[in-house]
Amino acid sequence: MDFQLNCPIPINEYPMITMAHGSGGILSHQLIEKMFKPAFNNDLLNSGHDGAVFPQPEGRLAFTTDSFVVQPIFFPGGNIGDLAVNGTVNDLACCGATPEYLSVGMILEEGLPMGDLWKIVLSMKGAADRAGVKIVTGDTKVVDRGSGDKIFINTSGVGRVREGVNIDPRNCKPGDVIILSGTMGDHGVAILSARAGLEFETAIESDSAALNGMVDNILDASRHISVLRDPTRGGVATTLNEISRSADVGMVLEEELIPVSPEVRGACEVLGLDPMYIANEGKLLVILPGSEAETVLDKMKMHPLGQEAGIIGKVVAEHPSVVRMTTSIGSSRIIDMLTGEQLPRIC
Repeated sequence: MDFQLNCPIPINEYPMITMAHGSGGILSHQLIEKMFKPAFNNDLLNSGHDGAVFPQPEGRLAFTTDSFVVQPIFFPGGNIGDLAVNGTVNDLACCGATPEYLSVGMILEEGLPMGDLWKIVLSMKGAADRAGVKIVTGDTKVVDRGSGDKIFINTSGVGRVREGVNIDPRNCKPGDVIILSGTMGDHGVAILSARAGLEFETAIESDSAALNGMVDNILDASRHISVLRDPTRGGVATTLNEISRSADVGMVLEEELIPVSPEVRGACEVLGLDPMYIANEGKLLVILPGSEAETVLDKMKMHPLGQEAGIIGKVVAEHPSVVRMTTSIGSSRIIDMLTGEQLPRIC
């Protein structure tokens, strides 16, 4: 089967998802046997069991779940399928775990084009292959036309936590430094441009990517990482506020050190948005002792996703649970948690 070109469900017979595809009958079976199982092919999935039965790795396990309702489902740089896989892989990686197994639950709206579903399945297969994880179990439901929005995806994941690694937001302490792996806001602005039909001089693409490879580099360099976090909804500002409140510490950021691409900065200025609060799907915040920062930073820059990584601030004992920023003109302002929603349905 040519996974790149041919939808295995005859589109001339079933051009779109029907309610019968969720009935548990012949058409449901056809989706599973002709589309999902060949694409996600592995022994655990192919057993046809009600769930995946696998040997328990030694040591600690990390488990996470996430749901994806992004609109539009296709956007510059990705789609809801690879976003779902990458997002769950990243949550596991930020626990210090090696992602191993994923489940996938799909809620399909009647009328979803079969060709679009196939593109999403292919993107999930590609993302899982790149991240080195297996999709081992799943579920599909179909809702009436108008009761959903084309497709919603839930992914859960299991990973094995490295020995000696203890990553927890409460570990954040004064003297730690804060590293950001690259530019902020790419994903959110890409979604907004697709949703609103905006065109910029230079195309802005989502940064959606699996971070576990870069996290492996980080944990090879140091087992003393305090916090790893991917700053998704609410952006870097909200994520750092959450961490500072968990650990009851203050943070000071340096505005001039925080990377934003010229394209995203220009778009935000036109739209009246602050990139500090815009979602990312392929960036990483690392908080660790200052004595180990340069070693870890060197390792991050060796990975393609960390080439623009840099220190953007520090953790302090003063003003606990408050994030402050030193601006480019030398003043200081509070960076608070996002109020409301700058852009809903972002992931």
